[in-house]
Amino acid sequence: MAAVKKGRNASATSKPWRSLALILIAIVALTGAMFVSGHKTPRLGIDLAGGTSITLAAVPEAGQESAINKTNMDTAVSIMERRVNGLGVSEAEVQTQGTRNIIVNIPKGTNSKQAREQVGTTAKLYFRPVLATELAGGGAAPTPSATGDGSEQDTGQDKATDKATDKSTEKANDGSSPSASATTQGRAATDALKADETPSASPSGTTGDEASPSATGGTSGDADSKLQAQYAALDCTKESVRAKAGDGSKSTDSTVACGQNSQGQWQKYLLGPAAVDGTEVDKADAVLNTQSGAGWTVTMDFSDKGSKKFADITGKLAQNQSPQNQFAIVLDNEVVSDPYVSQALTGGSAEISGNFNQQSSEELANMLSYGALPLTFREDSVTTVTAALGGEQLKAGLIAGAIGLALVVIYLLLYYRGLSFIAIASLLVSAALTYVIMSLLGPAIGFALNLPAVCGAIVAIGITADSFIVFFERVRDEIREGRTLRPSVERAWPRARRTILVSDFVSFLAAAVLFVVTVGKVQGFAFTLGLTTVLDVVVVFLFTKPLLTLMARRKFFASGHKWSGLDPKALGAKPPLRRTRRTSAPTQTKEA
Repeated sequence: MAAVKKGRNASATSKPWRSLALILIAIVALTGAMFVSGHKTPRLGIDLAGGTSITLAAVPEAGQESAINKTNMDTAVSIMERRVNGLGVSEAEVQTQGTRNIIVNIPKGTNSKQAREQVGTTAKLYFRPVLATELAGGGAAPTPSATGDGSEQDTGQDKATDKATDKSTEKANDGSSPSASATTQGRAATDALKADETPSASPSGTTGDEASPSATGGTSGDADSKLQAQYAALDCTKESVRAKAGDGSKSTDSTVACGQNSQGQWQKYLLGPAAVDGTEVDKADAVLNTQSGAGWTVTMDFSDKGSKKFADITGKLAQNQSPQNQFAIVLDNEVVSDPYVSQALTGGSAEISGNFNQQSSEELANMLSYGALPLTFREDSVTTVTAALGGEQLKAGLIAGAIGLALVVIYLLLYYRGLSFIAIASLLVSAALTYVIMSLLGPAIGFALNLPAVCGAIVAIGITADSFIVFFERVRDEIREGRTLRPSVERAWPRARRTILVSDFVSFLAAAVLFVVTVGKVQGFAFTLGLTTVLDVVVVFLFTKPLLTLMARRKFFASGHKWSGLDPKALGAKPPLRRTRRTSAPTQTKEA
C-alpha cells in the first residue's frame, strides 16, 4: 500500500504544467472578456476621476421609525436615479450605505448645485387627468372627426370594470396612424384646454369637454395658447427636453409631461390639474392575480380624503372618450403609467392591470408607495473633487504602489537571488489578475476604484510576497537538514501550505468584517484587500508552487548554484547522515 501511495504522489508532482496551463487559460479568458466588454481600465471613483459625492440621511416622521427599511430605501434610490438621469448624467451612481444613508456619486461635468437640488427634494407624485397624448415626434394631435364616437378603442386593451387598466401597452398603436375618424387621441390640444360649460350633444371627439377635470375655465387665453405651444413643440425623444417638461407648473395648473410606454417609445402628454396627491395613497402592492387570470397587477389603497377624490375623478373620466378617460400617474413631472377607467372606482381601492410582469408591477407599486413614504432626506455631506485633483491623487497612489513594489523586488533580489525571479513572476501574475478582474467588476457590480482601494492593493503586495517567503523558507529548512532540492520542495509544501492558508484566512476574515461594519470609501479598501487575498491563494497554488517544482529540475537550482538562493553551503546545511557499523570496544579479562 505504501508503494501505491508513493507512486500516486509522484504522478501528481510530475505534471505541474497542468496547473500552469490552467491559470494561463484563466488569464487569457478574463483578458478576452475585458476587451470584448470594452472596459479596458478599472472604473474610477469620484475621488480619483473627479465629481460630486452627496451623502443623504433618511429622517422618518415622528413615530415612524419603522419607515426606514430596505424596501423604502430602495424605492428612494430608484426615484433619485430617475432624477439624476433626468439631468443627462452618465455613469452616475446612487446606492444605499448602511441602513439609513444614500450615497449619490455624480461624475465630473455635472452641475453639482442642480444635482443637489434634484436628489435632496421630496418626490412629487400626482394623479392627473389626460387631456391629450401622442407619440413624441408624431406631430400635432389629429383633429377629431365629426363621425367618431370613441368606440374604436384598441380591442387589445384590457377592459375596465371596477379596475383601472394600464393602457401603456397600446401606446405605439394609438398615435402611429392618425386618421379622419376618431382616434384614441380624442381631441386636439386646443379643444382640450377649453372649458366647455355646456356639454355638446354632438358625437364628435369633443363630447368629453364637460367631463374634463381641467380647471382652465378661468385661465386666460394667453396662458392656454402658451400651453398649446408647449405641447406642440414638446419633443420627448430628447433627454434635455424631457428634463425640463412641466418645470414651474403647480399642482393646480394644467401642464405637459413625457412618459415611456411598454414598447420603449416616448409619448408626450397634455395633463389637467392634479386630482389626487400621491401622499393620499396609503399603500400600493404588486400582486399576482391568479383568480381572474389577470397576471401581475398593482393594487392601491387610498386614505379617506383620497378615496373621495379618486372616486370623483374616475367617475368624471369614465364618461369621456379616449384619451380623456385616462388618468396619468406623474412622478417628478414624468408619466409612469396612464391607465383608463370605464366606471367610477369607489371603496377607497383600485387595481391597475395590463401587460405587467413581476418587475414592472413592483416598480410601479414602489413609485406609488413613495408618495406616501413618511421619510425625508437630510444632506449630511457634499464632497466635490475636481478632475485635476482626482488625477493628482491617482498619480500619487500609483507612485506609492510603484515604490512599494520596487522595495519588495529589491529585497527579494538581495535575499533570495535566483528564487526572487519566481516570486517576481508570481507578483506579475497576481497584478494581472487583479487588474483584469477590477476592470470587469466595474460594469458588472458597479465597483469603483477609489483611493482607499488603491491603498488596499498596495498592502496586498506585502501579503502576497509574504506567502512566497513562507514557502521559500520552508524549502530552505529542508535543505539545511541535508536533503536535495526536489524532495525538499515536496516536503516543504504541505507545511507551507497550511501556514499560507491560515494567514490568508485571517486577512480575508478581517477584510470581510471591515467591509460589513464600515460604510463609504473604507469598503473599497476592504473589498480590494479581500479580493487580492483570494488571488494570493490562487497564484501560490496554481503558479508559484508548480513553477518552483519545474525549476527544481533545472541544474542551476538543483545543483545549489551560489546565485540560485539555494546554496547548501551558504544555508549552513548539515552533511547527510550516514549509517556506520558500530565496533564493540575491546574487553579486558578480569582475574578472579
